[in-house]
Amino acid sequence: MIKPSHEPHSNLIKFTMLLAGAVLLLMMIIGLLMRAAQGDLIEIDAAIFYQLMTAHGAGMVGAASLTGAAIMWYFVSRYVHLVQEVFVVFLTLFLFGVLFILGSISLGQFGAGWTFLFPLPAISGGAWETGAAAAFIIGLILIGVGFLLMNLEIGRKLIAAFDGIGGALAWPVISGKATPDEAPPPAIVASMATIIFNTIGIVVGAAVLVSSLINLYVPSFEVDALLAKNMIYFFGHVFINATIYMAVVAVYEIIPEYTGKPWKTSRIFAIAWSAILLFVMAVYPHHLLQDTVMPAWALIMGQIVSYLSGIPLLTVTAFSLCIYLRGSNIKWDLASALLVLGVAGWSVGVVPAIIDGMISVNKIMHNTQWVPGHFHIYLLLGEVAMSFGFMAYLIKEAKSSEFQMIDKTAFGVYLAGGIGFTLMFLVSGAMSVPRRWAVHAEEWMLQDRIATAFALLVIVGALIFVVRYIIGIATYRRT
Repeated sequence: MIKPSHEPHSNLIKFTMLLAGAVLLLMMIIGLLMRAAQGDLIEIDAAIFYQLMTAHGAGMVGAASLTGAAIMWYFVSRYVHLVQEVFVVFLTLFLFGVLFILGSISLGQFGAGWTFLFPLPAISGGAWETGAAAAFIIGLILIGVGFLLMNLEIGRKLIAAFDGIGGALAWPVISGKATPDEAPPPAIVASMATIIFNTIGIVVGAAVLVSSLINLYVPSFEVDALLAKNMIYFFGHVFINATIYMAVVAVYEIIPEYTGKPWKTSRIFAIAWSAILLFVMAVYPHHLLQDTVMPAWALIMGQIVSYLSGIPLLTVTAFSLCIYLRGSNIKWDLASALLVLGVAGWSVGVVPAIIDGMISVNKIMHNTQWVPGHFHIYLLLGEVAMSFGFMAYLIKEAKSSEFQMIDKTAFGVYLAGGIGFTLMFLVSGAMSVPRRWAVHAEEWMLQDRIATAFALLVIVGALIFVVRYIIGIATYRRT
C-alpha cells in the first residue's frame, strides 16, 4: 500500500481552517437571525432579509468549499509534492472574491441570492445598481479562478505520480491489472475524481458568469434563459457536491489512524468513485423538474440519476465505514466523533434529495422548505461536521485522545441542535411552507421559532469547537 511520504503544509492549512471556522460561525448567526425574523421574534426589513439570505448562501457555500479545499490539499500533499505558493494564490483570490461579494451586498444592497439566476442580477427593480451585481459576479469569478489553479496543481501532480488519470482513479484495480495493495490510497482516488468534475463545473459556471457580466453593461448581449439556468444549476450542484467530496478525504485518512486498520482502495471503491464522477455531473436536472420547457428525456434522466447517485455514497463510504468500524478498537474523541457524524449526516441528507428528485413529489415540494432541509442536513451534519472534525484532528495531541467532557458537551449540543434545526425545515416543507420568503404567515411561525432555538444550540456547539481550535493551535503544533 502506498504510504504518505511528504510533510503537509500544516501552518497554512491551520490558518485557512481558522478563517473558514470564523466565517461558518458568522453565517450561522445570520441564519439564526433569518429564522428568528421569519418567526416574528425579531424584525428585519424584507430587503435586508434578502441581502442576508444572499450573504448566508454565498458565505456558507464559500466557507464549506474553503474547508473542503484545505482538507484535500492537506492530505494530497502527503503523497505528492504540491507547490505551496499555488495554495497561497488560491487563498488570496478567494479572499479578494469574498471582499467583492461582501461589498456588493453591504454597500450595493445586492440581494438576488447566491444562485444569481439570469437575468435577475440585471433586473433588480431598483433594489440594487448594476455595479453591485457586477461586483458580486466578479467576486464569484475570482473564487472560481482560484479553484481552477488549485485543481490544476493537484491534477497535474496526481497524473504524473500515478501514471495518468486512470491510474489515479485506480482503473487498473477495476480491470484486475493491479491489486488493492498497489492502488492509490482512497484519498487520491477521491481527490482525482473530485477535481475532474469540479473543474468542468467551474468552467461552465465561469462561462455563464462572464456572459451575465457582459449582459449587465451590454443588455443587447442576451443569453438564452433556459440555457443559462441549466449552466448555473450544473455549476452550482457540482460545486456544492465537490465541497463534501473534498471533505470526505479526511475520513479516509484520519479514521485509520484511530483504528490502526488501513483503508484500502478496493475494486468496489474504485468503481464507485468512477460512478460518482459521472453521476455528479448528470444529476443536476432534478433542480429543473418544474421547467416544463426542458426536454422530457432530461427530466427523466434527472429522476433516474437521483435514485442512482445515492448508491455509491451509501454503499461505499457509509456502509464501508460501518463495516470498517465494526470490531475495531477505535479511540473516540472529538475528531473521530465529528468525522463519523459527518458521514452519517451526509448519508441521511441524501434521502430527502432522492425523494425530492421524484417528478411527482418535486412538483409540490421543490419550492418549499423541504429543499433547505435537505441541504442543511448535507452541510450542517455532513460537510461542516467533517470540517470541525478535521480542525479537532489538527490540534489533537499525539499522546492524548481523550474525549473530554467539554468536547462531549459541545458535540452533544451541536448534534441535538443540528437534528432539531434541520427537522423543522423538513416538517415545514411537508406542510408546503415556501422557501426564500422573508415574511411568514402566523400558522408557519411555530416551526420557525423552534428552529431558532435549535439554531442557537448549533451556534453554541460550533463556538466551542472554534474556541477550542484557537486555543489548540496556540499551544500545539502538528507537523
